[in-house]
Amino acid sequence: MLSTAEILKKVKELEIKSKKLTRHLFTGEYHSAFKGKGMSFKEVREYQAGDDVRFIDWNVSARFNHPFSKLFEEERELTMMLLVDVSASSLFGTVHARKKDLVTEIGAVLAFSAISNNDKAGAVLFTDSIEKNIPPKKGRDHGLYIVRELLTREGKRKGTNITQALRYLNNTTRQRCIVFVLSDFLDPDFADGLRVAGKKHDVIGIKVYDPMEMQLPDAGIIEVEDSESGNIMCLDTSDYLVRKAHQEEFFRHSEWCKQVFLRAGCDLLHIATKEDYVKVLQKFFIGRS
Repeated sequence: MLSTAEILKKVKELEIKSKKLTRHLFTGEYHSAFKGKGMSFKEVREYQAGDDVRFIDWNVSARFNHPFSKLFEEERELTMMLLVDVSASSLFGTVHARKKDLVTEIGAVLAFSAISNNDKAGAVLFTDSIEKNIPPKKGRDHGLYIVRELLTREGKRKGTNITQALRYLNNTTRQRCIVFVLSDFLDPDFADGLRVAGKKHDVIGIKVYDPMEMQLPDAGIIEVEDSESGNIMCLDTSDYLVRKAHQEEFFRHSEWCKQVFLRAGCDLLHIATKEDYVKVLQKFFIGRS
């Protein structure tokens, strides 16, 4: 358990790193990837070379005997929500970091990307129940509060229920949101919930996984425990067929998740705990814009 001083230090480190990434990498990409509600009239100014002739204000131009253009600005006022899986499986990690650590860092970057664009940010932390709801707000202090909760909150329950989290979001938010679901998606039945949420919100899944979940080492007989169900079993990892079956199951689950998101009209990113998530996010933002 982290002490208060350690928590504050870690929150500050995440804020500095997130703001640096946001300032140098994501400011333009995030803004372009997620458009506002439309354009609103701002003012009229003298026509300048390059102005769109479709926006010439003919009434004002006639009055002053000189061409004037209408200027418009984007109506942003967007809301970004993080749906964060804090179930027991998020505590697993064998290289660099646990899945929870990576999710926390990605969540911090996304929260500060939204806040630096003057958008609202909020979060729902869930297991197989709702563990914490942070209503969306603007401002640095609110961003720090989200980061602190992501860093310190551990689920009281162990399981995963993504549908319940999506349903809770739908029931507690009236407006359309940008929704990032950060999870390992070890839940066999969230397709219907995602399809319903995808009709109302712009949903992006970020599937976080540990390399050992994809490929077992050749380490002889090992005892493994399912962190969510508590089931224990022995695996002979020196057996090639055991390792092959493990890998095939990982790819089957990944493909199933991909198809679930595709059918719901939503995006899904895959990020390993040893991977550079910055490049993955940047590529996604640029692709969206």
